[in-house]
Amino acid sequence: MEYNTQRTALQMPEYGRMIQEMVEICRELPTKEARNEAAATIIEFMGQRNPHLNDEENYKHKLWNHLFILASYDLDVDSPYPILSQEELSTKPRKMPYPSFDNDYKFYGKSILQLIEHAIELDAGDEKDALIQVIANNMKKSYNVYNKEHVQDDVIFRHLKDLSNNRLDLTGLDSLDKSKIYYNTNRKNNNNNSNHNKNNRNQNTNNNAKRRHQNNQNNQKNRK
Repeated sequence: MEYNTQRTALQMPEYGRMIQEMVEICRELPTKEARNEAAATIIEFMGQRNPHLNDEENYKHKLWNHLFILASYDLDVDSPYPILSQEELSTKPRKMPYPSFDNDYKFYGKSILQLIEHAIELDAGDEKDALIQVIANNMKKSYNVYNKEHVQDDVIFRHLKDLSNNRLDLTGLDSLDKSKIYYNTNRKNNNNNSNHNKNNRNQNTNNNAKRRHQNNQNNQKNRK
């Protein structure tokens, strides 16, 4: 009996042992014409084995790359696509920087910080004042959604000053717009509670009516 541990290691287990053996046979064929024909057949089998690749862009190119990986890059065939070398494949991709927040107001999001920086750069005037109020109102909505509680305007004013290093100040503003998200959510919850209480009252009324009807029937039977 032959165990898998005694066989050639699978380069890509998702394609299975059969396709791996087909690649080995293709590599040993004597002529390049025969190898090209066998490689095209193997590509078709690989596509059938992993049909989800058909939905990806340039899936044929990816299959040819996989074919050379299965052959450990020791395959003399003509590929219709440029094939990644073994060195290129083993090179780790550049690490993508992950945005980080160096403050305690992460729930406002990066877009708010970018708007604050833009507002700071604007010259004093109506456009800057309008943008600052838009920023503050969006901060209020974000705060209400994240913390699930209503926030006083002076808290938003203080946070805005902290995030802008005291360069944006709305302390002279009377109030911000009410957060529609917060109030709509509360209104919806109140409506749901009201409907629930109404349903309970209707159910109790129906139960009382049934009991009175049953009592009347019992009293009529007793008098007879």
